[in-house]
Amino acid sequence: MASLVTDYCTLCNDDGTSTEAVRWCIECEVFLCTDCEKHHKKSRSSKAHNTMSTKDYHNLPKFMQEISSQCRDHKKKYELYCSFHACPCCVTCITDKHKKCQEMKPLSDILKQVKSSASVQLFEKDLNDVKENLEEIIKYLNRRINTSTIQKTKAAEQVRSMRKSIDDFLDKLEQEILDDLDSKQSKLKSKMDTLQQQLKTQANQMSQLQSEFSKMTQYATELQMYVGLREIEKTTSEAAKYLEDLKSGGQLDEVNLELTISSELQSILKDVKSFGDIHINTSPFTLQLKAGRKDQAQYLVHTTPTIEQIKPSLLRHLTIPQDRKYINIYACTILPDVASDGQMLVVSSVKKSTIVNLNDMSQTILEEVGADYVALFKGNIYSTIYRGNKVCCYKSSGEPLWTFQHDDIVNPLGITLDKNGFVYVVSMSNNRVVVVSPDGKTCKTILSRADGMNTLYAIDIDRELGIMIVSSKIRVDNYDDREYEKNSFCL
Repeated sequence: MASLVTDYCTLCNDDGTSTEAVRWCIECEVFLCTDCEKHHKKSRSSKAHNTMSTKDYHNLPKFMQEISSQCRDHKKKYELYCSFHACPCCVTCITDKHKKCQEMKPLSDILKQVKSSASVQLFEKDLNDVKENLEEIIKYLNRRINTSTIQKTKAAEQVRSMRKSIDDFLDKLEQEILDDLDSKQSKLKSKMDTLQQQLKTQANQMSQLQSEFSKMTQYATELQMYVGLREIEKTTSEAAKYLEDLKSGGQLDEVNLELTISSELQSILKDVKSFGDIHINTSPFTLQLKAGRKDQAQYLVHTTPTIEQIKPSLLRHLTIPQDRKYINIYACTILPDVASDGQMLVVSSVKKSTIVNLNDMSQTILEEVGADYVALFKGNIYSTIYRGNKVCCYKSSGEPLWTFQHDDIVNPLGITLDKNGFVYVVSMSNNRVVVVSPDGKTCKTILSRADGMNTLYAIDIDRELGIMIVSSKIRVDNYDDREYEKNSFCL
């Protein structure tokens, strides 16, 4: 809930008294208490003024409360309206900034029946349509967010399912090779156990003979000894032959278990770089929105002037001090966005240009966008090609929109745009300032040598005030003694 605001009478406050105000004078732009309102109504100069209650005043949007009926520059009441610049003017504005403006009308005629005009209903419809479109898009985005969440869940399930399938398959392969390993090792062990048992039997027999041989040497007769040795010789010969047969038959060779991992399985670690790829596929926007009035008048009064209506008038000369020797003016700057629109900066060269995103300082090189001078307007890049006598317009992506050439444009350099998108170019070799239509189809010379233009390099425009500044050489005594000036014009 909005906090309560107490307004105090402006007139009483000027007298050092704080009296609560009850009315606001729309034309005087002052708060009035009850007594001051009575005097205000009786005064010959203010009795016809419209007033409103302070409550109604605070019901106005904040930006409307700040709209003044007086010129901020000259502190005089707005009485006229300039159709060319689409702005209200006081009488002093005419001699200051609107000397050559021909579309001056009484402000009262412009404001007559504004509230009841068809434009109000159209604007109300536009507001409703835009609001409904925004709400529909918000709903659409909510649906897309829910859809993307579902897609994420489904994709995650696919990943887990594939992982389980791979795990199950590897578990199966693992078990098969472990079973094979166990089987082969069991068979190998069985053969070695059998051979080991046979050798143990032979070894026990040899041990028995060793024991009997010792007794034989102590107690046997010569004949017994002779026969016994023959028997021992036979037994040991058979044992030695048995060992030799084992050796020659390969039964004593080393038998090792070795594992060779499948090359296909090993390639997984080498060749598989990711589990998969996540793609964001874009399809055209299909939501049906209410169409805006693109081709109808969107403004109460203002219309874009034609190229024939552009007739600059001289405001003042700004002469460079004479003690500055050998000077060429290559740039005129009266705005901070000469080569930047606040979002991006364009740095140009003859062969290519570089766009710098001022939000993250990332850079994009446009190989085909060459320029001697460059300007930005509503996201598009405008350039002059000195040797080609061209004026070019590109999208910020580098896509060409149009290229313009004309006999009036010879060796163009400086380039700038006004608020309506008209392109202003200084044509150096024929001492002209040429304006090109926003669509790049027509042009008009608006300043020439007859207006004092000479050896032009630079130009710039204050889009809010409609003031153009152009550099021009006014005197050359010798090569090292040049005098330049900047000329300020009102558009």
